[in-house]
Amino acid sequence: MSAVFRISYAVIFFVLLVFGWMGWGMYIYIFDKSCPVLVINGLDDGGYYAGDIQAALLGRDDYKVSDLSVWLDGKSIINKFRVNRKEFEHQLPIPTKSLSNGKHALKIELVDGAYSKNKLEHELTFFVDNTTLQAAFIKSDADYKVFQGRTLHLQIQVSKEIKTARVNILSKEYDFFPESASSKIYEAFIPISCEEGTTEYPFTIDIMDKTGAAMALHGKFQVIPYPFKKQVLTFNKEHLKEQEEGALDQSVLEDELVELVKKSPSEKLFNGEFYIPMEMTRVSCDYGMKRVTQEKGCYMHKAVDLAGIPRTVVWAPQDGIVIIKNKYKSSGNAVVIDHGLGIFTLLFHLDSFANINIGDKIRRGSPVGKMGMTGYATGYHLHWEMRINNIHVDPLQWTKLDF
Repeated sequence: MSAVFRISYAVIFFVLLVFGWMGWGMYIYIFDKSCPVLVINGLDDGGYYAGDIQAALLGRDDYKVSDLSVWLDGKSIINKFRVNRKEFEHQLPIPTKSLSNGKHALKIELVDGAYSKNKLEHELTFFVDNTTLQAAFIKSDADYKVFQGRTLHLQIQVSKEIKTARVNILSKEYDFFPESASSKIYEAFIPISCEEGTTEYPFTIDIMDKTGAAMALHGKFQVIPYPFKKQVLTFNKEHLKEQEEGALDQSVLEDELVELVKKSPSEKLFNGEFYIPMEMTRVSCDYGMKRVTQEKGCYMHKAVDLAGIPRTVVWAPQDGIVIIKNKYKSSGNAVVIDHGLGIFTLLFHLDSFANINIGDKIRRGSPVGKMGMTGYATGYHLHWEMRINNIHVDPLQWTKLDF
């Protein structure tokens, strides 16, 4: 093949390639119906920001992006900026200090260069929070003293709504939650077991706002020894044998409680003090009583026993959700109420149940059953427990107005 023919073939191939490319481009120009694609870096929908936002807009289109427009809170800040490229990156700084704290709206529009002028509209909201994060204890740490078996109630006041606050205490972590809706007072309930050593302990509260700013508060509290009493009991063995028939083993209840704590709502379902759950005549067994029985040996009674008229009505001490309603060998007929935040009320030895079901929302003062002596009981009484993350605490402390 001569050089002339080789050049001719090359020219023909090049011409076909050019016309093919032009034909494909013309095809996309006329028939493309797809919208441009947009990616936003540095700005998330629903995100919180302080200081200047350094956002970037990344777009592409099969034909080409013709122009870009942006509105902030309905006001145009970029009007049909000429792009004229298949792919582009455009920096979008937002000086938040020139904006008010609160919610803002951003709208972005991309138009491609195809015949149909395909348009992409993207809207997002973000929040500006330039308030300095500050926090302080409601009480001084000198006031943080608690008996064994009671609940340590920690409260802090913050300068604004926060994302998280968590206390590291007694080698465990507990979350803080708003005292009430929209409150800037956050609180945590720390269970102090009966067996906790009586000394002074440090704690640290780590706080983070929604922009990611963080701070810490440091404090200490003292566990005070409580003079728990002793009690010797004798049970009717025939009664105990009768109560075991058709009842679930006590370990079933404990296993259920372990799982239910994990599912407890991460919000406070109650407000105010707790009611004593029945019309009582006396406290027949104090919290933390050291009991001795032939069946169980020596153990600590981590509940309060309330005596009253047999089969008197028992009610919910606070708002919550019914999570257990069943009969167990030791607890007898039992109802457990979840008050949120892993705080449970347990009511045992009921004679009968009220018209309630698992999953029901229940109000403070609503009936749950009648006081009885089912299960491991020597007589008619109500066994009233409170647990926080499955650690027993004295329920009577929760009935005090100043708790």
